[in-house]
Amino acid sequence: MWLLGLVAVGVWDVLFLNRPALAQVAAGFFDTFSVAFLAVAFTLVLAWGATLALHFMDAWKNRAPYLLLTFLLNLVRSVPQVVGILFGYVGVSALVQAGVLRNSVFVFSLLALSISIFVFIEFVDLMRERIAHYQKLDFYNAMRVCGVSESRVVNFDILWKNSRIHVLNKLISVFGAAIFLQCSVDFIISVGLSTDVNSVTLPATMGSLLAKIDSKQDILAIGYSLTHPEYMGNLFFSHLQGVTVAFLIVFSLMSIYHIANGYAERHRL
Repeated sequence: MWLLGLVAVGVWDVLFLNRPALAQVAAGFFDTFSVAFLAVAFTLVLAWGATLALHFMDAWKNRAPYLLLTFLLNLVRSVPQVVGILFGYVGVSALVQAGVLRNSVFVFSLLALSISIFVFIEFVDLMRERIAHYQKLDFYNAMRVCGVSESRVVNFDILWKNSRIHVLNKLISVFGAAIFLQCSVDFIISVGLSTDVNSVTLPATMGSLLAKIDSKQDILAIGYSLTHPEYMGNLFFSHLQGVTVAFLIVFSLMSIYHIANGYAERHRL
């Protein structure tokens, strides 16, 4: 369904959207999803590493490092996600303007990392809950008595063998959150809330495209058509860029939401 909707929108844009605008929409869509995929990968690595660090620090009674790491995680948790990511974008833009970052891959990676830093803690909570649940069962102590290393029990038997469905479901949710947060921050930057960031220095995404003057006029045309229904037919021809970008954002988020819900219902999570 999601793929069919994208194909339909793509065919319509190829037929009726001018080539420069079509190129911008395609680039924005690709950049947005590229950063979101990288954010998912970084989130998985950060969450897995933090979960193992907390688990073994607690098991080995290393209270000082455990409390320090817990304090740092709670400190990050206390920062609103949009605000934290906005400051991350400001820092990446400053590096680009200073000429430190020239490769787009590094820019994308740092943007994704700034997103993952403020979303991976929920992932840590999930994995720690799964570990705590299985530690209460007999198989945990039985495998430890049989000489199986705790690292293998936690990584393979608990997180991979018995929790990968929960992990994958959470990754789907993280992907949707990464798209939403990215578009929100890009929109904030593009409308000029942050004077330290020039939208030219950052990759074009669906959020920044939505804030462009052409897209703003197209969005206003949607509101105008609500009171003047006879004008609605022009939305899909004269105002196609803004309508396409807005549709892609909403449609992508709704599709990811239904995919996550369908996956959870299928596996009875």
